Amino acid sequence: MELPFGDMARSSEFFQGWIPRLDVFEDKDNLVVKMEVPGMKKEELEISLHDSVLTIAGERKAKEPTPDTQVHRSERFLGRFHRSISVSKPIAIDKIKATYQDGILTVTLPKTEEAKPRQIEVSVG
Repeated sequence: MELPFGDMARSSEFFQGWIPRLDVFEDKDNLVVKMEVPGMKKEELEISLHDSVLTIAGERKAKEPTPDTQVHRSERFLGRFHRSISVSKPIAIDKIKATYQDGILTVTLPKTEEAKPRQIEVSVG
């Protein structure tokens, strides 16, 4: 069974930064990617589809502490990220939508009519 998205890959083995978690799923009309990017602004996100590869990138910057601030622990990921996902279904490029709510980026990629499943009726006789 071929999956609607190919292997998910990082930009390179030398990649420095963080990799947001994501879910990829499909229904009869759309391929959907949901990515966790809390604390980011929509202006900090870059989304593109080129040669059947969906790329989501961005950068989460640290807020500079004041000189009298002492950091006791820092566990949140900061810096640049880059995720690329191969898309194996034909997509209606002019209908792609991206929304960002409650720290979740949702990219909806509508399938073309040719890519949607069709029910074929069996006739008798």
